[in-house]
Amino acid sequence: MRSPRRHPLLVPALLCALAVLVARPTDAAGVGRRKDGDSGISAQVVRLYQDAALATGRYQAGRQEAEAQRAREQWFEELLGRERREIAVLHEGLGRIARAQYRDGGGLPLTAQIIFAADPAELMRGQHVFSRTTLALDNAVEKSRRAEARLAADEAKAAAVRRRLERRSAELATLKRDIERTLEEARGQLQGQADASVAAGSCRGAVRLDQPQQAAEQTWVTPVAAYELSAGFGSGGSHWASRHTGQDFAVPIGTPVRAVGAGRVVKVSCGGAFGIEIVIEHTGGYYTQYAHLAAVTVDQGQSVAPGQWIAQSGTSGNSTGPHLHFEVRVTPEAGSAVDPVPWLAARGTPVG
Repeated sequence: MRSPRRHPLLVPALLCALAVLVARPTDAAGVGRRKDGDSGISAQVVRLYQDAALATGRYQAGRQEAEAQRAREQWFEELLGRERREIAVLHEGLGRIARAQYRDGGGLPLTAQIIFAADPAELMRGQHVFSRTTLALDNAVEKSRRAEARLAADEAKAAAVRRRLERRSAELATLKRDIERTLEEARGQLQGQADASVAAGSCRGAVRLDQPQQAAEQTWVTPVAAYELSAGFGSGGSHWASRHTGQDFAVPIGTPVRAVGAGRVVKVSCGGAFGIEIVIEHTGGYYTQYAHLAAVTVDQGQSVAPGQWIAQSGTSGNSTGPHLHFEVRVTPEAGSAVDPVPWLAARGTPVG
């Protein structure tokens, strides 16, 4: 029998195929780790924003409670002062009566006063009135003393509550500062990744974030929930070749950016003057652009709903500071922009 002949290239080919099969899971894992890391930083920034807002709310509530407690303490102190003044008046009246009795009776015992009195019956009536007055004053004084003791106890309790509230406020202030410091560090990492993508001219791909619950009745929204307006449409400046073509929303790095309306993502790109940007096509022939981003959470070709998080703001590209550049266009490309503020207002979404 003739021994089988091996093809001279068969062994090298098998070795190459084996190498590819062995290497493929490692490469895929590497890509997965990079995307998970990107999503991790993006999700951390969003979570820290929420934590910071919660800590700020608790801190403000704690400060308000401490102020209210101080107001209650002041009310207690004023009430205590009135009670003390009333007691002083009562004491003064009792002293006047005692002095008058001493002058009228000459310090004699009641029996002697009756014997020597011109009208013993009148003297007895006077003594009876004096006794009733003295008893009433003693009761009033005792009542005031009890009230003073009760108010003093309430005042001490209120002061203890205030000290506890102030300690809690200090703890909340420390927690708030720690969260804000961690948030600032996470923002720096997120922007660093964005700058690296822009420098390479290659996007990292969409990161995945837990989307907020959308209101069913929403059809149009502002591109960010909370903001300050900065450069407006048509404004001039050295940063633009001609005039500003959009509306800038000043927001911190990592702020969730929303699709203003339903549409389809027609462009996700990195590099150039706009840095990381997204363009969405809407019904009616309009397009919206979101630029200078730090991360994107959607893919090109994906459909989006009003208010859906599509990105996180940043300061990538030709940007002087953290903000979102928002444009409305009649084509997907630059050069066809219209003023976005009246455009949104016409759709029931005022900006201001």
